[in-house]
Amino acid sequence: MPALIAGTIITIALAIVSLFVGVSDVSLTSLLSGGFDGRPGEVLLISRIPRTLALILAGAAMAISGLVMQMVVRNRFVEPGTTGTSESAALGFLVVTLVAPGWPLMAKMVVAALFALGGTALFLRVLRAVPLRDVLLVPLVGIMLGGIVGSISAFIAYRTNLMGSLLAWNMGDFSGVIRGRYELLWIGLVGCVIAYIAADRFTVAGMGKDFTTNLGLNYRRVMFLGLVIVSVVSAVVLVSVGSIPFLGLIVPNLVSMLVGDNMRRTVPWVAIGGAGMVLACDIVGRLIRYPYEIPISVVMGVVGAVLFLYLLLRTPRGAK
Repeated sequence: MPALIAGTIITIALAIVSLFVGVSDVSLTSLLSGGFDGRPGEVLLISRIPRTLALILAGAAMAISGLVMQMVVRNRFVEPGTTGTSESAALGFLVVTLVAPGWPLMAKMVVAALFALGGTALFLRVLRAVPLRDVLLVPLVGIMLGGIVGSISAFIAYRTNLMGSLLAWNMGDFSGVIRGRYELLWIGLVGCVIAYIAADRFTVAGMGKDFTTNLGLNYRRVMFLGLVIVSVVSAVVLVSVGSIPFLGLIVPNLVSMLVGDNMRRTVPWVAIGGAGMVLACDIVGRLIRYPYEIPISVVMGVVGAVLFLYLLLRTPRGAK
């Protein structure tokens, strides 16, 4: 518990730093002298606070969706980005943009979530048909499936002159987040709450179908609930800020190394860790080439790749 409190304090400190990092002069001095009616106050209310909230919500939601995915698939090296879920959500968003460009963003998000659900279900179906003798084969299958779905999306986008939009959806970036353009991410918070409520069920489901059934739980319903949470969160984050690589894979694994595999206990850790990591990476992206920004997906990709290699090297071959 003290460690969790310390992590929460660090995350809050990163959130406060995020409010005052940027090109526009927003500081305590400028706020006190000009008030909230001046330019610094407007920047804080319209841009900085929404951006910081978006970072926290997206980081926590994507980290927990990765945790749920790992429980459902029973593999530590899967997340929405390595199972074809994110690519399927992007394909759905692309299709609805072409077919019904005038639909509200919420309706487009629902379509993207349905495509993500279908892509994840296809991934699980492929897993049942492939003999898996190594823990690393599961994410490899997902990466190959995601590559196929991504290729279909790229072909459609190229033929319809939407390559720029597709690249923007696949590139996580919070620089365009302002008030009125991040509120869908609160749906991700709802997904986090549901995941916490059903944490014990997911923990049991992670032990296998037979074990779950013997304890009186409906294995299919638990699986479906997990897939819905992952699909909706992936779609919401993609539609709002783009794709954030490795987050749902790295944070749950690091938390598992510290506090174990009981999901009821790890959900708060994963949420705080995901939010803190996204905040830290975004601050680095804003400072490393100041006054220009590096998209968070680039920073997170570098950090995540290093940590992913570490996890791979420390995992025994054939480990479950």
